[in-house]
Amino acid sequence: MEKSKLHELLKNKSFGEILFDEPMKNHTSFKIGGPADVMIIPSDEDNIIKSIKFCRDNNIKHFIMGNGTNLLVKDIGIRGVVIKIANGFDNIKIDGDKVVCQGGALLSVVAKKVLRESLTGFEFASGIPGTIGGAITMNAGAYGGEMKDIVARVKVLDKNNNIVELTNQEMNFRYRGSTVVDRGLVVLEVELQLEKGEYSQIEEKMKDLTHRRVSKQPLDLPSGGSTFKRPVGHFAGKLIDDAGLRGIRYGDAQVSEKHCGFIVNRGEATFNEVSTLIKTVQKIVYDKFNVMLEPEIKIIGDD
Repeated sequence: MEKSKLHELLKNKSFGEILFDEPMKNHTSFKIGGPADVMIIPSDEDNIIKSIKFCRDNNIKHFIMGNGTNLLVKDIGIRGVVIKIANGFDNIKIDGDKVVCQGGALLSVVAKKVLRESLTGFEFASGIPGTIGGAITMNAGAYGGEMKDIVARVKVLDKNNNIVELTNQEMNFRYRGSTVVDRGLVVLEVELQLEKGEYSQIEEKMKDLTHRRVSKQPLDLPSGGSTFKRPVGHFAGKLIDDAGLRGIRYGDAQVSEKHCGFIVNRGEATFNEVSTLIKTVQKIVYDKFNVMLEPEIKIIGDD
């Protein structure tokens, strides 16, 4: 659909906040990406469902995003509609040891709230950037924990615009994947099952994990988090380091000198610079160790 027609169709709709020609670099942790024709930021579940149904009914290409912490967007941007489920759709309710979060709730905010209630089990996720919806989609994990360990149920919107509730078993959680990815679902709400614990012990563990993350990861520079998935039997960062690629730079894209598993934006890095560096790293690591690194970040945008 032509951009002008798309703008005309959407200019009087009430799906929440609607932004036209919105730079994606303002919505990704990489700080990279050209404009989306339209960005919709829904304020409630009804607006999410209506906006997605509108796109589907009108055959409008659309992309669902969370807080943009694992996205690398092409410089030309995104044609069609981006629906951002983040701030504004982030309510968190705690009842005993059960925690119910809307899909746009930030993991860092959830961590603070469960700490106040002395609930344990969420410590591993306390420093992971992004939303609960994104974490569920990719079964986010760190320091020995994964979302699959604490999820009781997930409420989703399916491709037929039906709201469905899935159990932990039905989510088919695996390393950086789930039923959400397989079936193109949209996470609306998540119920977590945690346990009562000691406030001081939970706080200490969160502080320890935060210290380990800050000391080892390049959190002072824009990135998309870990650039590559963990290869079976290896660690991506070690392979990259052993290949002599620590600090290698292409334009403003650089393999982090602090942690080789991260490619960072040193200033005004473009998609092409990051993409070229990713391919360079993949080729050199494969040539040296016969291991093909698979990107963990999601690359989106038009050619």
